[in-house]
Amino acid sequence: MNIDKTQIFTGEELEILQEIMNIAFGKSAADLADVIDTHVVLNVPFISIMQVMELPDYIRKHVKDYKNISIVEQHFWGRFKGDALLVFSSGSGKELIGMLQRGENVSLESDPIEILERETLMEVGNILIGACVGKVAELLKDVVTYTPPMIVLERYYEDAISESEFDPDKVAIVLKTNFSFSEGDVSGFLFLVTSNDSIQWLREALQIFIEQYE
Repeated sequence: MNIDKTQIFTGEELEILQEIMNIAFGKSAADLADVIDTHVVLNVPFISIMQVMELPDYIRKHVKDYKNISIVEQHFWGRFKGDALLVFSSGSGKELIGMLQRGENVSLESDPIEILERETLMEVGNILIGACVGKVAELLKDVVTYTPPMIVLERYYEDAISESEFDPDKVAIVLKTNFSFSEGDVSGFLFLVTSNDSIQWLREALQIFIEQYE
């Protein structure tokens, strides 16, 4: 069953949440560009509200063109809490290694490359997720902590997302943006999923944020 987002947020609250996400995603792109030394393009975030049981199919629908994907997942919690899923197109690990180690002779043929891919994707994931979630929390006067990132490397998109990790009784606010790099064939999606545990706090925090500018 689809959920009418107006039942949860007012139009003004949604507009402010969209603006906060624009700022947060901009921060994460800037932080990553400092590390990789190339421009990162993140499109305007899209906000959707759904039953959590709809989430795996929703994500698969948006990543299916990539066929094989890698996923960096990180849990975060504070008053704003949830899961961040960073989905990379196939081959992104090797592309990012090349971008991070320009001019160095890196062999991609031996077993350690898988370890290097994992470490590189997790490093990039840490930067993108940390900057984005951290900026949202900062703007809404919250502090979040994180679990270490987990990674699924190069899986067929239908098999990469487990149904079992989602609580079917919850509602999810999904904040999605797609990203790409000006150099290298790297693209993907960043999903922030916060459940109904955070909704009441989020509405209150958005009202306080709005009142600062009235």
